[in-house]
Amino acid sequence: MNISTFLTSARVLSTWFPRFVEIGYRAAQTRARDFLPVVRPAGLLCEEEMFGATKGINTHKGAIFSLGLLCSAAGRLLANGITLNRGRICREVAGICEGLVSRELRTNKAGATAGERLFHLYGMAGARGEAASGYCVVRSLALPLYHRLQANGASEEIALLQVLLHLLAFNTDTNLVSRGGLAGLNYVREYSRRLLLDGGVLAPDGLKKMAAFDDDLIARNLSPGGSADLLAVAVFLGRFQEEAP
Repeated sequence: MNISTFLTSARVLSTWFPRFVEIGYRAAQTRARDFLPVVRPAGLLCEEEMFGATKGINTHKGAIFSLGLLCSAAGRLLANGITLNRGRICREVAGICEGLVSRELRTNKAGATAGERLFHLYGMAGARGEAASGYCVVRSLALPLYHRLQANGASEEIALLQVLLHLLAFNTDTNLVSRGGLAGLNYVREYSRRLLLDGGVLAPDGLKKMAAFDDDLIARNLSPGGSADLLAVAVFLGRFQEEAP
């Protein structure tokens, strides 16, 4: 993966998000727990186009899953005349993914995918678990921090980097475990927490330290793709109002 393949992939995905909304809109009367088989073929086609554009490099597979679900959930709500907000979108995703961890991870003993293997080894539910929870980590950790930083005048870049650093420090990122085992996950968590103790990217030399962190992870072949996907979810949900108390 590099910036070229990443941008090429993003252009492919941008044409798919309206389609996910439309699929959700058209299948709004399908029960939430029966909707995943309706939208999944579109997700697989989107992945196929991504791999075709990047010549087999996985740049956005996790984002297709998460943002495809969020867009589809929004379409279902819109079709039913329901005003969109974070809570409603996340509950709809949770309803769509109800039982997903049990069906696809707990009862699958083959361990054919990295996600299945990590679940059976360590009980980590990964992207499926986050979706089934209605993106609990994003709503409880990432979004409050994101909006607090914006309110305090932080630029978009600084706010997102600081949120990413918090996700790296606390999220159970299965991409990191897949690349570097539990030692890789713990290394990234501890490194992130040390940076946060010094102020993270808000410190005078924070951006320089973040760049050095990035170089270190590249050298160690550690890619925190799960946390990056949650950051994208935070940006998406951050465009909607929170529910009134």
